Amino acid sequence: MNEDVWALVHTERAALVEDLAQLDDKQWEQPSLCDGWTVHDVAAHLVDTARTTRLGFVGAMVRARFDFDRLNARGVERERGASPRETWERLRQAGPRKTGPPAPLDTRIVEEIVHGEDIRRPLGISRAYPTEAVVRSLRLQARTSASMGGAKERVAGVQLAPTDADLTIGEGPQVRGTAISLLLAISGRPGVLEELDGPGVDVLRTSA
Repeated sequence: MNEDVWALVHTERAALVEDLAQLDDKQWEQPSLCDGWTVHDVAAHLVDTARTTRLGFVGAMVRARFDFDRLNARGVERERGASPRETWERLRQAGPRKTGPPAPLDTRIVEEIVHGEDIRRPLGISRAYPTEAVVRSLRLQARTSASMGGAKERVAGVQLAPTDADLTIGEGPQVRGTAISLLLAISGRPGVLEELDGPGVDVLRTSA
């Protein structure tokens, strides 16, 4: 099972590396969907998380005084190269790694897909993500608390109904849209709410 997950993660990393290879320096400085971060910042963050080990994560959290925002900011600063090309090369080299923080392995898929869209959407780049990868990410986010980077509290009281997958998640007024749009919306990208419909959208909007 773990190898199945890593196969999905490695596929997404390779696809993003390929997309980033086409960018000019100006595009690397484009604001991403991740508030306060540029495309370059998000890429550096992905390098940092790909290189993270369980033991290293614990030590870094202690040094960051258990502040996730501080932890992430330090990771970006550490892994952001002097040029986009340097950061790109670091991301390419980190692609095959199989390390991560002490968290469910599916968080690695969430990380690659959500941050992949943080980069691609502002640049007008589209990707058809494997349905299995997006559905696994959506399920994990819906059951993980916000304190751990999930959306459990945000989706409480609504039912997520992907229009491109045979499943529903939760109970309450329905929110409909593609699985990727649902994933991004519950992961704190409010602009994506416009891609959703159903009586539960307003509930989701007020909980964002």
